[in-house]
Amino acid sequence: MDSPSSEVRIVSKCFVKPKIIPEKWKEPYHLSPLDLVMLSMHYIQTGLLFLKPSDDAIRSKDFMETWLQKLKDSLAATLVHFYPLAGRLSTLTTDNPRSYSVFVDCNNSPGAGFIHAKADLSVGDIVGSKYVPLVVQSFFDHHKAVAHDGHTMSLLSVKVTELIDGVFIGMSMNHSIGDGSSFWQFFNSLSEIFNSQEETIDNDNNKLFCLKNPPIFREVSDPLYRFPFSEPDKSITQFESPVFKERMFHFSSETVRSLKLKANQDCGTTKISSLQSLTAFIWRSITRARRLPNDQETTCRFAADNRSRMDPPMPMNYFGVYISLVKTTMKIGNVLENEFGFAALKLHQAVTEHTSEKISSEMDRWLKSPTDLRSELHSNPNLVHMGSSPRFNKYGCEFGMGKAVAIRSGYSSKYDGKVSAYPGRGGGGSIDLEVCLIPEFMEALESDQEFMSFVSSSSS
Repeated sequence: MDSPSSEVRIVSKCFVKPKIIPEKWKEPYHLSPLDLVMLSMHYIQTGLLFLKPSDDAIRSKDFMETWLQKLKDSLAATLVHFYPLAGRLSTLTTDNPRSYSVFVDCNNSPGAGFIHAKADLSVGDIVGSKYVPLVVQSFFDHHKAVAHDGHTMSLLSVKVTELIDGVFIGMSMNHSIGDGSSFWQFFNSLSEIFNSQEETIDNDNNKLFCLKNPPIFREVSDPLYRFPFSEPDKSITQFESPVFKERMFHFSSETVRSLKLKANQDCGTTKISSLQSLTAFIWRSITRARRLPNDQETTCRFAADNRSRMDPPMPMNYFGVYISLVKTTMKIGNVLENEFGFAALKLHQAVTEHTSEKISSEMDRWLKSPTDLRSELHSNPNLVHMGSSPRFNKYGCEFGMGKAVAIRSGYSSKYDGKVSAYPGRGGGGSIDLEVCLIPEFMEALESDQEFMSFVSSSSS
């Protein structure tokens, strides 16, 4: 499937600016310390796969041309609300002592990227394979780019890959501008505007679209945070993913409920959530597949949304980076020899302890001694990292072709033990896990009868 015949061919490339240039466009958009932590992180790359409409009239030659123009116009309208995504990063360097700060420059930018591509592949080629085909990585722009590359690359890029019978919309967003919650807020807003028939007129006779939940951009009291590095590049490292296999595993709503019930029964509580239970289950399963000595340590980790945890809580449509890592480390023997509810309870306790005070304390410590997040992310051996969230409204994004067939992601931030949680296409609390493991560990996981007995065959 990844033969030369399946190469993705670029048809056209352009940049898109906001339909109406907001006043804020003229001012620098300063990054917060949490935003700056992400400068070494890959762009967020996630996309949706759709089937082309089957109606003969709609399938006519000009369908894609008309559809692409509408998507491009919708992107221009959406960027009015999310104006920093049309900018570029810029660095201001000062002396005595030498330091630098990073901000978004909207004035000196051609806008967000927009690419139309084609591939001689079918939807079945993408969703029918046991493992995610490598060609999916070509459905995204900014391959292997990290957030710091936003100095020369667009901060947002939409790549539309036309398949024989489908369309893939791949979104790449700079991780210093927003987290997963912000990414899906933008994707949902783009869908909302694409499907909207309602417009309002501003004082200059411009047509505007009003979003149901517009993004809220923070007010920065101290706009310039300065990094104590002699050169900007000194704080950035690159990460090359190892060779691994990537597979989607589907867990039905009934399975998720049964795992939650068992985890809580094991511990005599009712507080452990569905996602905490499923995370503990995949942590144990991957740890067992690695076949490591019981006296070694293993870490399970995920990025927690801090918005609801702050005091007072922040609105969920605050745009930016508002996440931090929550992790639990235990001896492998403790993970495997106890009931799986033991691991689930440890994860629940870690989440419970992730309070506003702890978040603020960790940020203060980082500000006093900034470190590269990339090295921290990969310094833990025997790691399982749960990324993304099944709570994001991913299948709610529609673009005139009905509900998406599947969700797929690009190269970004993948390594042995990286797991991403997506809502199941059927809803109802079902969850799809995108699991990345080196080949020998993936083979062991697939041979694990306990694990596979919980996996449903109807994955997307």
